[in-house]
Amino acid sequence: MSGNFAPGDTVKVISTHPPGHRRTPYYIRGKTGEIERVCGDFANPEELAYGFDGLPKKTLYRVRFKQSHVWDDYAGPETDTVDVDIYEHWLLPA
Repeated sequence: MSGNFAPGDTVKVISTHPPGHRRTPYYIRGKTGEIERVCGDFANPEELAYGFDGLPKKTLYRVRFKQSHVWDDYAGPETDTVDVDIYEHWLLPA
């Protein structure tokens, strides 16, 4: 597997709003989390959605975010998290 990040690395999701089909949810854009695992290399679904071949493949990560860092009004325990699968081209080192 390729990829620039490893489990435990802190990353930031880029905050951009390109038009068209995007797999990265709006609520997580601009947020900082931790790589939980490397899921593997897959064809880019943002390209597949438009009938392209999705190549080159992109590395997919499971990124863990503290709920209190995602939702401004989150009142649950500080230890609560949400995991989101995010492709590498959406991530920056934090």
